[in-house]
Amino acid sequence: MTDLDGRIAQGWGGTAPEGVHVNVVLADRGSATAASLLGAYTAPRQGFTPILASVGPDQPSYETVWPPVLLLNKTAPADDRAAGLVSGAAQLGAAQGALDAAADGIVPATPDVLVFVSLWIDERATDETAVRRATRQAVGAAVREAAVGREPAVTERLVAERDRLQNPFYRGDDDADRTTTRRRGSTRP
Repeated sequence: MTDLDGRIAQGWGGTAPEGVHVNVVLADRGSATAASLLGAYTAPRQGFTPILASVGPDQPSYETVWPPVLLLNKTAPADDRAAGLVSGAAQLGAAQGALDAAADGIVPATPDVLVFVSLWIDERATDETAVRRATRQAVGAAVREAAVGREPAVTERLVAERDRLQNPFYRGDDDADRTTTRRRGSTRP
């Protein structure tokens, strides 16, 4: 067993519309973390078919990469083109990103640590090469952060700026939250 079990991080690669976002969970083979995540892997649903990242010039030549990479898309592909980006460009990019981390000594290149990747590809993406590169970048960054952590200054900044944090999918009212947060931290009734 390694000390990587259960470590989690996210990564972004590329630029819109070929941008890719991933969430990565590292799991030791045989651990409760791996067992739980493998449960999801063995329960495919329409539009959410897990992929064991394999590489090779054709399907009969496929080889599983080590560390094994289990890929699952966050949203159902809109059409066959989008599904092809997941099973082609993203699968190859995820494998390359995990292998980059192994080459850098961040995770072992063995079957003993599993890399679970939850993947989002912009629905407007069309460039397979850009998606592969973006996925490689995102998975490499996420595996690196999960395995070695990040600078304490980043966490300190996030805590300090918590009332001003943003998310591109949030469209709500920020002012109401800032008032509530200040009151919650206050010693006054």
